[in-house]
Amino acid sequence: MKLLSTVLVVSGLLSSTSILAAPEELAPYGTAKVDMHTYPIINRVFDVNYEDPAKLNGLYMFITNVDKLVPGKTVVVLHGPELRVFAKENYLKYQGIVDKMAELSKQGTEFRMCNNAMHAAGFKAEDMDGFVTVIPAGFAEIMDLEAKGYQLILPFVTAVKDSRYIDHPEKKPAN
Repeated sequence: MKLLSTVLVVSGLLSSTSILAAPEELAPYGTAKVDMHTYPIINRVFDVNYEDPAKLNGLYMFITNVDKLVPGKTVVVLHGPELRVFAKENYLKYQGIVDKMAELSKQGTEFRMCNNAMHAAGFKAEDMDGFVTVIPAGFAEIMDLEAKGYQLILPFVTAVKDSRYIDHPEKKPAN
């Protein structure tokens, strides 16, 4: 019991020292500048190769956020295991994701699927959803788009939501 009391007192002291730290100790480099500028037209190509189809949900958010801020064309080149999500036979299993991708397509995002990867996975073009265009080769498509001025984006999507509270759970607002 004595050990538990000591641990609680020490942890209380440690946590209070960060709370009592002087502002200059916490911000020796000052405060961030804000530059909310606008972007020119930038066409972009997303190189997508996800083992986990759920990562397409993150891609949806990434494209949605980029499209709000950056005018230009968006092309998604699919050439990994995620292509199975776009197979009509899997619609019920992946309906939520497919519907999000179809929504992006209606807003102008083009989905292009590598013919080589599709065949390697065991599919044919007629197996795929109607908003997908099958192209000869994924990497060749990306190179072609880059040669036409498209900017390559490798969308390794990682959630940042609420990451502040990993270090400071006490700052998380109550719901």
